[in-house]
Amino acid sequence: MSIGPSVEDLLVAGFAMGGERLVALDLVDTQLLAATPPVDLIETPEQLAQWWSLQEVRLPAGPVPDCAAVRRLRAAVRDVLDSHLAGELPSATSVDDINAAAAGAPQSLRMVAHGNGLQAATRWHPEYGGNAALASMARETIELMTDAERLATLRRCANPNCSMLFLAEHRRRQWCIGSRCGNRARVARHYEKTRQS
Repeated sequence: MSIGPSVEDLLVAGFAMGGERLVALDLVDTQLLAATPPVDLIETPEQLAQWWSLQEVRLPAGPVPDCAAVRRLRAAVRDVLDSHLAGELPSATSVDDINAAAAGAPQSLRMVAHGNGLQAATRWHPEYGGNAALASMARETIELMTDAERLATLRRCANPNCSMLFLAEHRRRQWCIGSRCGNRARVARHYEKTRQS
């Protein structure tokens, strides 16, 4: 899939997330769990359609799935990722939901002539049922969870008032969005430092 929306595009559209490389992580981050009460950024069909329009360049073509199916996959992916970060096993239901979404739209590898050679491409088969975009996000989750090296980069934002998850491409990354949570932490540290002086 291609590169997704920029952080700026997401923030302007009302999605406080970091434009992660995996659509599944951006999906998980559509629920702000650290807020009281938690905020669902794709609660309405209109919000889901807006989020989907930002992400569709990274997803297989096809219809936008219904809100309930998207929320179910989001809950399963969140449980699996949170469980990993807590050093626990995820619920069997979450694993089953991810596997079912991944199997919902089978895929096949094919060769495509491109420029001077051949390239591998994925063909999704929604004709067998399921939704190719949900299957794609479920597959991303499965690939992440079964790749120890990549999984070791999974982080939760260091801001205690943030529930965002991300893959830290740099060892030192600790904030979901440096210009947001990171900046708030720097301002708070500066305030404490000057207050104590």
